[in-house]
Amino acid sequence: MPIFTSSKFKRPTIDFFPVLGLLGLVILFLSLSLLIPIIIALIYDETTWRAFLYAAAIAFILGATLYYLFKPDRELRLREGFLIVSLTWLVLSLIGALPFIFSGVLPSYTDAVFETMSGFTTTGATIFGGVTSSGFTNPNVETLPKSILFWRSLTHWIGGMGIVVLTIAILPLLGVGGMQLFKAESPGPTADKLTPQIQETAKLLWTVYMIITAAEFILLWLHPSMSWFDSLNHTFATVATGGFSTKNNSIQAFNSVYVDAVITIFMFLSGISFAMHFRLLRGDVKSFLKNRETRFYTLITVLSIIVISLSLWAFDNYSIGSAFRYSSFQIVSIITTTGFGTDNFEFWYPLGQFLLFLLFFSGACAGSTAGGPKMIRWLIIIRNSFREFKQTLHPKAILPIRIGDKTVEPETLRSVLSFIALYIITFGLGALAISGFGFDTKTAIGASITCLGNIGPGWGAVGPAEGFAKIPYLGKWILTFLMMIGRLEIFTVLLIFTPSFWKQ
Repeated sequence: MPIFTSSKFKRPTIDFFPVLGLLGLVILFLSLSLLIPIIIALIYDETTWRAFLYAAAIAFILGATLYYLFKPDRELRLREGFLIVSLTWLVLSLIGALPFIFSGVLPSYTDAVFETMSGFTTTGATIFGGVTSSGFTNPNVETLPKSILFWRSLTHWIGGMGIVVLTIAILPLLGVGGMQLFKAESPGPTADKLTPQIQETAKLLWTVYMIITAAEFILLWLHPSMSWFDSLNHTFATVATGGFSTKNNSIQAFNSVYVDAVITIFMFLSGISFAMHFRLLRGDVKSFLKNRETRFYTLITVLSIIVISLSLWAFDNYSIGSAFRYSSFQIVSIITTTGFGTDNFEFWYPLGQFLLFLLFFSGACAGSTAGGPKMIRWLIIIRNSFREFKQTLHPKAILPIRIGDKTVEPETLRSVLSFIALYIITFGLGALAISGFGFDTKTAIGASITCLGNIGPGWGAVGPAEGFAKIPYLGKWILTFLMMIGRLEIFTVLLIFTPSFWKQ
């Protein structure tokens, strides 16, 4: 029985006891995750196993203490659900950064937290391979211990589907329901429940996630340029739409049409709602093909590939085959917010560059592992714009917005419009903050949108051939915050900073 139990007291506006208890459970899960890279360290005879063991021990002690003292004995309410989600991503990043410090790979805790948050939020922005504002040269990716590389990719894979969703799958063992957590964690305007029980939903989503992971791993391992280690790491990063690579030049280092094609396909698949994948695996092909968001996502992807392929062929002197290869990979990588690279898009003709920049604001499907605003929101906004044209001509007509056979409720439309407005404002403030450190406009805009959208490579001094090492420490904390609120759909995090959240 927990020492501190909320059942002994009248519940306040926010009950911190179950929040701390569940946070302890999440930290316990992290401690187990930190043990996995020890296997990699032992395989490759690396001394970094100690760093992971120390970090796991700290996580276990902290998690066990919180869970023992505050074991939840009541249902989470909505406010506590939002609070636990936000705290989870923050605490996981703060603790998950310890192996970088204990191993001596990074001397700066700020850099370690930035890299870890970039991993858990599947952003893929990295500080490795660059000189920091204090003059320290961070090591290149290819010089890092294998266990550290694996930990970076594992944070992607865990964060991809959402560590909170994984926790929901075991909440029934504690007698605690998890619908509030699922609402707060699930990407997009609505949470798609596949079954009446939220824990069953989480299990099904993770099952689909692991099936897709296994399929890509096997296909990549078949190619001679990919070792099992490279295949596993890039699979984790692809399915999670993360972008961390084991190579300095990302996927370009393998110089393989086959590898490019496999990763492009799985990036695209990972950008589709995992609820749709579940229905497809269940044999419901019709539902998959009729889904409006999936069709819109496919349309935007195909049109972008056509335009940029023509641009590369006409203005950048690429052959038709090369233009299609590099444009399709880079477009899918950016739309799905994966961030892998096979070509430096900053050298493209302005037409291709600008279209790709616009895609930084797109995102893939709601319910996928991708970041960004999501296609469903843009589809709703487009439908609403056409509705406004008709409403102007027929002011007395009642013209509902429909997505397929479903009517978009006014509160959903209001939420979508508010989200996009807040997204643009947050992006602007982030760019303004980075420009305050003396960076040019292109760099400031690129750093802000790539972190908020969880994309990875930016523009200018943080472009695909650069990194984020040069950003001052305060700037890195700002970008770390942008990564977190972008991954958690902005409202989830910013809501806890509003006075109304803490009032009865």
